[in-house]
Amino acid sequence: MKFIIMYVTHPNKEQAEKIVNNLLESKLIACVNYLPIDVSYHWKWDIANASEIVSLLKTRVENWEKVKKYIEDNHSYEIPCIIKMEVEANEDYVNWIYNETK
Repeated sequence: MKFIIMYVTHPNKEQAEKIVNNLLESKLIACVNYLPIDVSYHWKWDIANASEIVSLLKTRVENWEKVKKYIEDNHSYEIPCIIKMEVEANEDYVNWIYNETK
């Protein structure tokens, strides 16, 4: 059985937690991991360097559109990074994700 991991970047942990806590409360995701990262990228004809927080959200495949839309509507970035990865895992873990989400 498959599920998805969504890779989302945030300017800081507080903003990440605000979005993620609402997704958890609404049962659209089962859990999240937070990772601090350094990033360099092109933005408006310049190179930017910053620190960000990555959230790795785990949910059902069918929740992709709802979760993506919620993040797009509530994210502080003009163009948020929202990446979907279909993955497989041990059966007990996947069952837990499906039991924790709607």
